[in-house]
Amino acid sequence: MPRTVHGLAAALPLANVDTDVIMPKRFLITITREGLADGTFADLRFRDDDTPRTDFVLNTHPWHEARILIVGDNFGCGSSREHAVWGLVQLGIQGIIGTSFAGIFYDNARKNGLALPIVSHEVRDQLMQAASHEDGVNYTIDIEKRVIRHGEAKLPFEMDDATQTAHLEGRNDTLNSLEFADAIRKFERGLGERHRVRVIQ
Repeated sequence: MPRTVHGLAAALPLANVDTDVIMPKRFLITITREGLADGTFADLRFRDDDTPRTDFVLNTHPWHEARILIVGDNFGCGSSREHAVWGLVQLGIQGIIGTSFAGIFYDNARKNGLALPIVSHEVRDQLMQAASHEDGVNYTIDIEKRVIRHGEAKLPFEMDDATQTAHLEGRNDTLNSLEFADAIRKFERGLGERHRVRVIQ
């Protein structure tokens, strides 16, 4: 994960967008992570006949190349499906700026390198208004300094220390667990010894 995320931003001013909207359940049939980009926001992006909806921001110029989303409150609520994050990443989204995110979605994003800066409503609305300019606007999410740069502006965002470290160091739960490998092996040996004692008795 890079220390910064830079790219075109698209405004998605919808509150309570749940994981079924982000990744409809009909796309959860794959046994791998591949091919989920097509399912991301599928019911917002496409009509019933699979033609693109021209009124959806990610189907319009220049926002079809967006790398950052600015979203409404409580984004990512609903089920715990990690496919929602996988699909967003496969679609090319690298950062989502919002006022609040559902807890499980936030954790899934951290595990998959998707940056979720949390800002105030005032900052969110300011960024959303600017992003709606017809020529598009590029933002830079500076994870190390916890600021969003837009022109000369530097707008602060919240990100807990553990999530920031995970992004900066490219860490995940598996790598964190491996730090305790010696302790885990010691514990496992102890279990084996206790089991042998019970068998002998």
